[in-house]
Amino acid sequence: MNDAANTERWIHRLNTVQLVLAGIIIMAPTVWMVLSSFKPSFEVTAYPPTLVFTPTLENYAELTRTTPFLSYALNSLIVTVGSTALGLLFGIPAAFAVSWTRITWPAILTLAARMAPGTLFLLPWYVMFRQIGMIGSYTALILSHAVITLPIVIWVLLPSFDVIPRSVFEAAQVDGCSFTRILWRIAMPLVASGVAVSAILAFVFSWNYFLFALVLSNGDTKTLIAAAFNFIGEGSTQWGALMAAATLIALPPLVLAALVQRWLVSGLTLGAVKG
Repeated sequence: MNDAANTERWIHRLNTVQLVLAGIIIMAPTVWMVLSSFKPSFEVTAYPPTLVFTPTLENYAELTRTTPFLSYALNSLIVTVGSTALGLLFGIPAAFAVSWTRITWPAILTLAARMAPGTLFLLPWYVMFRQIGMIGSYTALILSHAVITLPIVIWVLLPSFDVIPRSVFEAAQVDGCSFTRILWRIAMPLVASGVAVSAILAFVFSWNYFLFALVLSNGDTKTLIAAAFNFIGEGSTQWGALMAAATLIALPPLVLAALVQRWLVSGLTLGAVKG
């Protein structure tokens, strides 16, 4: 009995050590980025690294002084919220239809589109939007980012819809409910946490994606992630301002994930076990 208890205790300690090491590996770059944003620019790349330094807000001041940072942030918010909403609008019915019919090839097709390099879509997007005069518009950016958000929504929600017993839908059909009514009145409340997870993941992926914004935007619609490259030059790089920009860019997804952490965990495990 004592041997079993000792073994269990050591396994628990080993798991704790592994989790701590994993946390350090994952968070170390983020912590370094945040600390570097408060360092004088010349100390960011100093070797050996300076662990003790006098914090300064000069990098953040330079960021707001030399760039229309708030405008870029608003552009990012418009594009990200728009593409996430578009992904949810089309992705929720698509995931429900795939789960209902068990025809998976449309979902696999969207997944293949998501796994393909972004440059595969960039040239067709650019030519098409240039032909109709939409280069530099919010619409072009939102539509292009929907290529990212739509597959995420579909594949996150598929297991959630699959978990719902088919008898629930059959009973609703017997009562005369239409396909649309079953989706919005019965299925949606049951997969609310899954919808929250898909929305968060779609938001994060769209917020962090820079390739389409780099090419399809202009000075008025440039997003934060694309504007950050303004601090990288051929001769020199403003590392302090770049670290400050990276910190502010990473902040909204982190805050969002922290606010909905409970839904995020429950939604990710919703489809793990069939009911």
